[in-house]
Amino acid sequence: MVLSSAVTVVALVVGGTGASADGTAAPAAAAPAPAVLAPAVTTAGDDIPTTAGLQRALAQLVQDKALGTLNFAVTDGGTGKLLLGSGEGTPATPASTTKLATSVAALTLLPADTRITTRVVAGATPSDITLVGGGDPTLSGLPVGQIRIAGAPVDTDSAPASLIELAQRTAAALKAAGVATVHLGYDTSLFTGPAAHKYNDGYNIGPMASLMVDEGRNDPTEDTDVPPRVVDPAAQAAGRFADLLGAQGITVGGKPAQVVAAAGAAPLAQVQSPTLARLVERLLTNSDNTLAEAVARQVAIAAHQPVSYDGAAAAVTQTLQGLGIPMAGVQLNDGSGLNVKNTIPPLVLSDLLALAASPEHPQLRPVLTGLPIGAFSGTLLSRFNAAQGTVGGAGIVHAKTGSLSNVNTLAGTVVDADGRLLVFALMTKTTAGADTARAAMDRIVTALAGCGCK
Repeated sequence: MVLSSAVTVVALVVGGTGASADGTAAPAAAAPAPAVLAPAVTTAGDDIPTTAGLQRALAQLVQDKALGTLNFAVTDGGTGKLLLGSGEGTPATPASTTKLATSVAALTLLPADTRITTRVVAGATPSDITLVGGGDPTLSGLPVGQIRIAGAPVDTDSAPASLIELAQRTAAALKAAGVATVHLGYDTSLFTGPAAHKYNDGYNIGPMASLMVDEGRNDPTEDTDVPPRVVDPAAQAAGRFADLLGAQGITVGGKPAQVVAAAGAAPLAQVQSPTLARLVERLLTNSDNTLAEAVARQVAIAAHQPVSYDGAAAAVTQTLQGLGIPMAGVQLNDGSGLNVKNTIPPLVLSDLLALAASPEHPQLRPVLTGLPIGAFSGTLLSRFNAAQGTVGGAGIVHAKTGSLSNVNTLAGTVVDADGRLLVFALMTKTTAGADTARAAMDRIVTALAGCGCK
């Protein structure tokens, strides 16, 4: 396995009267104060669940017919040791748990504070300007008060780069140079290869371009999982930018044209995305396919691979190999998991999560903080509830979901009844309804949460 050291998480325990701020003893007259810091997750030196104990707890649950073919792995979060599995090394369709691989690769090659830049540069004449896409699909043309991400307003850290602000800055630079009328070009040359995903449906994902606004949604205000997407997101972004320049008193002559900016073109203005850490959290929590493919392309750029679906998949694979992840049975064709030909064994998913929890890789923490939380956030918001008999996992299970036709997956972490951090990966192929299969998986994870399993 990948890890040899333990993960220790501490929780603040507030002492009663007489405890000092640094945890030292109280005066003799006072009652003994509890320690300020107490383990919340046990370490590698403590007893861990046994295979026999896990078998007793999960035997009937993993036989649920709703699961169809189930490949799974349960490992110790502190050591990476396999505790229980079935087909754990067998390649299976990961669906959106592919995003774990994309996220780990991105945070390995790029600093967590990396931001994606969208620029406007000067053209051949003072009246020519070019809008240059840097690969940020979250760039927004909406006023910040109208932006919603999975129904929630944005804050300073999560607010996307603003096309409105870029227009304001560009207009100020043009006016300072005495320019009031321009011809607008737009540069999408950063990305190569086909724009359309092989399994593009125009809803779960649309054409990818290095210049996009509001993820290419037909209606930027439609904050749903599968909004209709435009056919040409770059032209949409350029048209919106021309309108915004007009609102700032700059006349845009003619229709924006696709061009390639000259190397070393003088900069006029720029805006930047949230940090890579925040982008990774967003793509995992909400299972954002468009953002996942964009982040995968940033991996391709960093790895000097073609900035395409194939190049990004190769770059992610190469990066994970460099981390020591056993890649036998791994086949990646995209960064989002929409490609049905992707394969990842459950043990590889558990290795990725264990690596993200490792003290040796603190830069990977956004992979864990971005996982949806049972009954609380993202794609787990409506799961782990009383109606399904899985309320025991509410707030405790942190996991990435995956769903394709006849495929449901779940990979994440859970703290068991003895305070032990466990990592799990469940991968099913079944003809049962998606909700039925997901509930069966959730019952397995809830059992892990309620079990010491010695």
